[in-house]
Amino acid sequence: MGQKPSVPQPGARFQVIGAGMSRTGTASFSAALETLLGGPVYHGGTQMTMGPPTEIKSWIQILQYWLDDKGADRPTMMDLMRHRLDGFVAVTDAPCSQLFGELMETYPDAKVICTTRDPVSWEKSMSQIHHVALLWFLRGVLLPLPGMRHFVHYISLLEKQWVKIYGTANPDRATYDQHIAWLKDVVPGDRLVFFNVKDGWEPLCKALGKEVPMDKPFPWINDGAAIDQTARYHIRRGLTRWSAILAVVVVAVALGLQICFDIFSK
Repeated sequence: MGQKPSVPQPGARFQVIGAGMSRTGTASFSAALETLLGGPVYHGGTQMTMGPPTEIKSWIQILQYWLDDKGADRPTMMDLMRHRLDGFVAVTDAPCSQLFGELMETYPDAKVICTTRDPVSWEKSMSQIHHVALLWFLRGVLLPLPGMRHFVHYISLLEKQWVKIYGTANPDRATYDQHIAWLKDVVPGDRLVFFNVKDGWEPLCKALGKEVPMDKPFPWINDGAAIDQTARYHIRRGLTRWSAILAVVVVAVALGLQICFDIFSK
């Protein structure tokens, strides 16, 4: 969680669909679920940026199928999604926070829990992340990195997903309100729970029928700091990889020129 991807646990029973938007405390929520449910939680942002390349490549394929209005590939999409979440007790964050309908079909007994946040602070936070994700140089910097070279494409698909659902890719107050209204309209009341991580253990434990952990404080993970740290980590990796590549190219060119010089000087 946060900076470390979760590892699937064979036989784990899927129990919770996290339908809260990104930047609503999804990392803290995920850590809390791992404690209460006793198994790994699939946090989209962490798995996509810190997991193996198969993670982001699989979700690119799933989103492409989902965006296909023909629907012919829907069974394949559902199978891919089920396979990707096998071994986890819950899923949180994008892109699954917008795929809760499909997840409800796949896991009919799972609770749908939407993490919430003050819409004004959420809009400000999301706007900052949205700006960083669209930096013009990212595609080039990340190109040498397996997995992360697909990040810009993945973000473009998330934008298309938002446009299809909300009519816009802008993370504003109206989009937040629309998401909440969509959940209330689609999810049966007995399956839907709204939860603010600021409220701590009690309401979450009540929703899941679990005892409040008396010896463990509620986990607080700063989503913004984690995202900033991850972004800096990958940008440094990309620049380092490019430096190594360019160094090899320079050496190769120098050797080539030296060989040519030796040949023509004879």
